[in-house]
Amino acid sequence: MTDVGLSPESAVLEGQDIESDREPPQEDATVQEDWDEGSLTLAKCPQLGDEGQGLHGDLQPAQADMEQDEQKATLHAEVGGDEDEEGMTLGGGTEEEGHCQQNDDGCHDGGMQPLEEKPNESADSPNEGQQSLPLDFSQTPQVLTSSWNEYSNFPENYLKGCKWAPDGSCILTNSADNVLRVYNLPPEVYTYNWDVLPEMSPVLKMAEGDTVYDYCWYPKMNSLEPHTCFFASSSRDNPVHIWDAFYGEVRCSFRPYNHLDELTAAHSLCFSPDGSQLYCGFDKTVKVFYTERPGRDCEERPTTAKKQSGQSGIISCLAFSPCQSLYACGSYARCAGLYSCQDGTLLALLPTRHRGGLTHLLFSPDGYYLYTGGRKDPEILCWDLREPGQVVFSLKRNVATNQRIYFDLDPSGRYLLSGGTEGEVSVWDTQNPPGGEELLQPQLRFQAHWDCTNGISIHPFMPLVATSSGQRQFLWPSDGEGDSSSSCSDGEGSDQAANRADNGLSIWWAGPCGPPAEEQSEEVSNMHS
Repeated sequence: MTDVGLSPESAVLEGQDIESDREPPQEDATVQEDWDEGSLTLAKCPQLGDEGQGLHGDLQPAQADMEQDEQKATLHAEVGGDEDEEGMTLGGGTEEEGHCQQNDDGCHDGGMQPLEEKPNESADSPNEGQQSLPLDFSQTPQVLTSSWNEYSNFPENYLKGCKWAPDGSCILTNSADNVLRVYNLPPEVYTYNWDVLPEMSPVLKMAEGDTVYDYCWYPKMNSLEPHTCFFASSSRDNPVHIWDAFYGEVRCSFRPYNHLDELTAAHSLCFSPDGSQLYCGFDKTVKVFYTERPGRDCEERPTTAKKQSGQSGIISCLAFSPCQSLYACGSYARCAGLYSCQDGTLLALLPTRHRGGLTHLLFSPDGYYLYTGGRKDPEILCWDLREPGQVVFSLKRNVATNQRIYFDLDPSGRYLLSGGTEGEVSVWDTQNPPGGEELLQPQLRFQAHWDCTNGISIHPFMPLVATSSGQRQFLWPSDGEGDSSSSCSDGEGSDQAANRADNGLSIWWAGPCGPPAEEQSEEVSNMHS
């Protein structure tokens, strides 16, 4: 089986020029193709085996390197919960009786299955069994630490989102320089020594060859088990890469090809809840790769059929129901569809209610509701999946550009948070919805950044919120007024544009205010240990 990867020298980007979204990739792109069978070599990791071996647990570091692995594990500030004794492999996680139905042989087929009144608990997660500290939005969250100097080395190096790891130990960011960065959660957060929190610096930098379309964590990621610490990313004119979150190198790649046998890039990515499959969105098609089998073999699931209705457009976002064997696809054609995990059968096509193409969608933890949001669209719509097509309520935010503006739900499903083009973060309490399709007013709004707040991610079990900011800056008409031949005027205009920029990552405390109780302080310390 062939494989495509990045050279070790490209794991850290230093001084790479920024490329416009419309420019072709540079000739010295970092992506290299290795056509030798199973020849991908990883630092401190065994080589990938033959077909069928793939990304299983045999990728754990060698015993001779375990001492160094433990040192790296401490950098990740492990806060994940206990796992099953059998552990997890990259080909899929273990499941117990009574858990939600996942993408396996027991998936539902045919029509959309009715949701039970009391849905089963979600699948095993790294933070299962953790005692969560409560979120408190009675007042504005407090910023703990940030990272901004990291994004000042290149002009207009704005961020494009941030995502907490499933075990809460670190956070992943994407930015305009096509570099994916991993930050560890500062250890001082667990001790409440917030006065001495330094500016955050990334512990890993992974450079893609071109504009990053999407990225996602492996859902069973646990820092105590290095072989589960990886994530997927997709960039223009490149295959889907699987990145090692301990060493910052490419483990393997998935190579989707079109009908002309040309390599094509996925516009959206999402692992199945058990981690055994990777779903990739393309134009009117979803391709499903098996995590344990890197390469080009995949299952194609068209979202439209000839002379039949379906979901058209590029599949721009994907999400899985936590308690039903179905997944949702959003497209730039302004619609969302629900599909069976077993064979990709279209179960329901939601009405076209958005003004722009969908850029993000999210299921509620109980699986009853689906939230969708689009570009150049101020509304987030909440759909009741027990009556597909019915909007429960809408949430208003400020989205005036084509940029992808993320939103997130807390683990209980009560609070929904979203940023906006003007840098404001809105917090809604979804447990008190209005009647009909009325507008739900936010419980809290606060200015998180001076520029666009495009990314927001809630910690899996601690009252922490991560936000990322920035957008491409354009000169205002007033910036270009005056003598065009004056170089001083051009410089002043550039300075004014730079002053409007706010490119950074921030970590916010959204828990109870005031000094923590002794019991809570001990609880957080136990989470860290």
